[in-house]
Amino acid sequence: MTSERRALVRHKTFIKGRIYFNNRLSSMDCILRDVTAAGCRLEISDSVALPDAFELYIPNRNETFQARVEWRKGDRLGISWSHEPAQPHQHHSDLLSEQTFGDRLAKLEQEVAALQKRLDALQAT
Repeated sequence: MTSERRALVRHKTFIKGRIYFNNRLSSMDCILRDVTAAGCRLEISDSVALPDAFELYIPNRNETFQARVEWRKGDRLGISWSHEPAQPHQHHSDLLSEQTFGDRLAKLEQEVAALQKRLDALQAT
C-alpha cells in the first residue's frame, strides 16, 4: 500500500462544471475530479486553448469560483481556487454563497469527521 504524500485530503468527485473565459464570451464544459480545499483536477477537451485564469461554474451547486491553472497535461488541468471574489453567474447571482469553495469543503470535512465519530460510538455500544 502506498502512502499519501499530499498535505490536503482529496475527495474523488465526478461533478459537471462550466468554464467561462474571454470576458464570458467563451465557455466550455468540464468535469471536476479530486477536489481539495486548495483546488482540483479538471478534465477538459484538449483541443481548446484555455487561459491561465478563468471562472468555474458548478451548475448543480449553483456556484461560481475564480480558478488559476497550476499544471496542464493533455486533457487534464490542475487548478487552484483563487482568493479573488468570483463574479456572480448571470442567472443565479442571488443564490450564490459568499464562502469560498475551500471554506465550505473544510466545514463539510469537519461535519463528516464528527458524524463518523458518532457512528463509531453507536457501533461500539
